[in-house]
Amino acid sequence: MMNLRNKWLLSGSLALSLLFSATLPLSAAQAAAAPTSAVLQSSSTSITEYEQFLQEKYGISFQGTVTKGQFLQQVAKVLHLGSAESKPVFSDLGADSPYYSSAAALYEHGIITSLKIEADKPLQATGALYIAVKAAGLAELAHSYPQSKTTDALKQIGYSPAGLSLSAAQELAAAVHSGLLPSSFYKEVKGKAASADLAEALLVQILSIKGEYKHYIGYTSDADIYGKLADAYNTSDIIQAPELQTVVDAALKQNLVTGYNLKDNRFDANFVDSLSLTYGHDNLKHAVQLIGLLRSEGIRAKVQFEPKTSAFIYLKEWGEPVQTENYKVVQIENGNYIAYAKEYDLKFEFANAADKARFQPVILQYAKKNSEDQTGLIASSWWQPLYYSLTKLDDYIQITNNKITGAGHYYAQSFSLNEPSAAIVEGFKKLGTGLDIQSYPIWVDKPFFNYLNGESL
Repeated sequence: MMNLRNKWLLSGSLALSLLFSATLPLSAAQAAAAPTSAVLQSSSTSITEYEQFLQEKYGISFQGTVTKGQFLQQVAKVLHLGSAESKPVFSDLGADSPYYSSAAALYEHGIITSLKIEADKPLQATGALYIAVKAAGLAELAHSYPQSKTTDALKQIGYSPAGLSLSAAQELAAAVHSGLLPSSFYKEVKGKAASADLAEALLVQILSIKGEYKHYIGYTSDADIYGKLADAYNTSDIIQAPELQTVVDAALKQNLVTGYNLKDNRFDANFVDSLSLTYGHDNLKHAVQLIGLLRSEGIRAKVQFEPKTSAFIYLKEWGEPVQTENYKVVQIENGNYIAYAKEYDLKFEFANAADKARFQPVILQYAKKNSEDQTGLIASSWWQPLYYSLTKLDDYIQITNNKITGAGHYYAQSFSLNEPSAAIVEGFKKLGTGLDIQSYPIWVDKPFFNYLNGESL
């Protein structure tokens, strides 16, 4: 793909991109195996991670004593529950309470079962677990537990089933066995109020069990990360999304954009933006060596493989295109082609902001080509590597992502300089209806910005 990008650049196609929109084709692929989101066991590190995730993604932060009403409100938020169709009459909570809509939605979905809420009382740890088991969709599992299995699980948190209803004992047992209750909180359950840390951990575990926490194939430091990376790449294919491609292919033909990507939101890493970077490429060997490079530099990060398809105009004067499993072309009316290439994004979430900042110097030294005969680089390094952040970074330059989302799981996006973005969005709106079209800033490495801007390395 990089050779075609260079050929495209030299052919004068970049001049068209500057004239009409200064956009670039991005990346491609679609994986057959869906990403997983493991249920995490809490530690001091993960507690901080939970807190940061909830704050950045949902605006949730518990301070001091957590009340039951506060917890109900935040459970409803992470479950994306709207207003209840029914209007339950609670014995101690009026419809004018700030907690009413959340309690009503949770009651309607069977997550709370009592009409007595006690919203202003401190949240009890056991009460939080009863709510969390049902919110995580584990009720049927819990209620399948026989007595012996229930008793064994309760021993781990210092409980006896005596004095508990059967369903209550089963739900506590399922919370233990499923990992919904992280093991580091076992001693904080019996007879205690739920701490802010426990409340946050339960919210994250609910999200994780429902597949809505972070998604990643592993860490750069994992022994099996290379095999998982190869599996993800080898099971990905060129993405086809006709609803979106009708619009963005028309935009290509009209020179509104010079390229775009297709991606599948089911592979979204859902990482914390302030600690994350996205790195695009098309070559598996490069990805493997990039992971090895980060390991050699002592950078440990979560890794998600996000399949991507890159589409752009292939000029007829370049000669007859050679099609492969990972590279397809379709001829258009003027004799040129639209090329579709399998690529990928690697999404990294670093342990801290310092490691995120270290990424760029490593890339510029070992994965950025500056001359044809340059040595000392990892395989298939590009002249203009592409990596970007959703938050501002020193020495990165702001551009715009113009994104189109349809009714399904796929979306199309095209990067542009900031100035032409408004015209691109308006052009998309004229070409398609019923689509969600938005633009937002991203921060890219300077070589890629220079490429967009028609400059050299």
